[in-house]
Amino acid sequence: MTDGYRMARYSEETVFEIGADTTVIPASDLVPKGLGRELRLPDLTEAEVVRHFVRLSQMNYCVDTGFYPLGSCTMKYTPRALEASAALPGFADLHPEQPQSTVQGALALMWELERMLAEIGGMRAVTLQPAAGSHGEYTGMLLVRAYHASRGDGRDQVLVPDTAHGTNPATAAMAGYEVVEVPSNDAGRVDLEALGSAVSDRTAAIMLTNPNTLGIFEEDVRTIAKTVHSAGGLLYYDGANLNAIMGYTKPGAMGFDVVHFNLHKTFATPHGGGGPGAGPVGVVERLEPFLPVPRIAREGGRFSLDSERPQTIGKVQSFYGNFLVLVRAYAYIRMQGAGLKGVSERAVLNANYLAARLSRVLPMPFGPLRKHEFVLSGEPLKEKGVRALDVAKRLGDYGFHAPTTYFPLLVPEALMIEPTETEDKATLDAFAEAIETIVNEDPELLHGAPHNVAPRVDEVKAAKMMALTWDLAMAE
Repeated sequence: MTDGYRMARYSEETVFEIGADTTVIPASDLVPKGLGRELRLPDLTEAEVVRHFVRLSQMNYCVDTGFYPLGSCTMKYTPRALEASAALPGFADLHPEQPQSTVQGALALMWELERMLAEIGGMRAVTLQPAAGSHGEYTGMLLVRAYHASRGDGRDQVLVPDTAHGTNPATAAMAGYEVVEVPSNDAGRVDLEALGSAVSDRTAAIMLTNPNTLGIFEEDVRTIAKTVHSAGGLLYYDGANLNAIMGYTKPGAMGFDVVHFNLHKTFATPHGGGGPGAGPVGVVERLEPFLPVPRIAREGGRFSLDSERPQTIGKVQSFYGNFLVLVRAYAYIRMQGAGLKGVSERAVLNANYLAARLSRVLPMPFGPLRKHEFVLSGEPLKEKGVRALDVAKRLGDYGFHAPTTYFPLLVPEALMIEPTETEDKATLDAFAEAIETIVNEDPELLHGAPHNVAPRVDEVKAAKMMALTWDLAMAE
């Protein structure tokens, strides 16, 4: 293993196995009849309980302990100053039912954050309500639907390139649209001829990720915008890869009408593990009337929540959104200021440096230059019976989290890698050296990997037979 990441241990007994005895708590007479039950709890000392949960916490891999190169996910380090900002009592102790007069600071922060994101995205207005990127996508498509409905236009198709972010087809389908896939050309960008054939008076929108999931910038984006707009459709921008272009260009300048932002990616708030997210959505002027309510209004120096919007799609989140995630994103943007351009610059530099090293050992389809991420193909390894999954699993033995595998689908045996701007050269070199070693290792060694961390899991079986209990006999 590398020195960059070490676990204290890789297995841990359950509290039932640690506890020598079991305490039985009988059903209480105070519990309504039929609802009482006997509780059997492990008999442990406080020290045993604390050490058990600390050991479990040390078994977690996270951005605070090691490199997390998940392509398309932008898993970067979260500055501790953001956590301190979100923990301020004036924010952390708020209740969503408080009178608006008592939360003026929170409303002011959200009002300012909306305008920051609008400037970054080149949009007219922003809603902060969506609770995740996928939720932002869905909100965006509901806005597209509301816009067309207001014009009496029953468009029923959404175009999705094969290099789009993975959730786009599902989002379009959930919004009630038929998904039409648009293939890529030999350069890994949208095939303009195929796009021209696919677009029609049924086209409600195209969902485009730029740079796309290959890490390639869609340099024909203005032609794409003209083609779709000429047919009466809208352009939706998936913000998963915004980390590559901040300060250099804006989705609005490319011709997009709707944008979602991943605050839990680009703006360094917590990401992963099912934790809180936020997926604000920005729109151009003609879509502003349809934004969710309530909207934050300002009159003089006072702020209020305005729900009187006749064309709104309604509420998409309880109360207003994941507020403390918004606080973290606000603090991140204020900390960076004009330095957001430098964030993208370093992310692109790191990706291209790592791509230059690793493309010597595994092919990287569609040319050399990338933005913030790149995709290698592990197909040559199949000749000796090794798959991309084997490489990903083996990386755990070298102290690294696996990259995204088997996505995008147009690259066989895909290994999708995004280093972000927060990793230093030494970390990138160590990761490259690990992959350079792994591709030359014995296939049988790789088939059993990982060897030093948690046992290899049959992922298909795990997905179909989830054992959500400490007692495996009960699961069977």
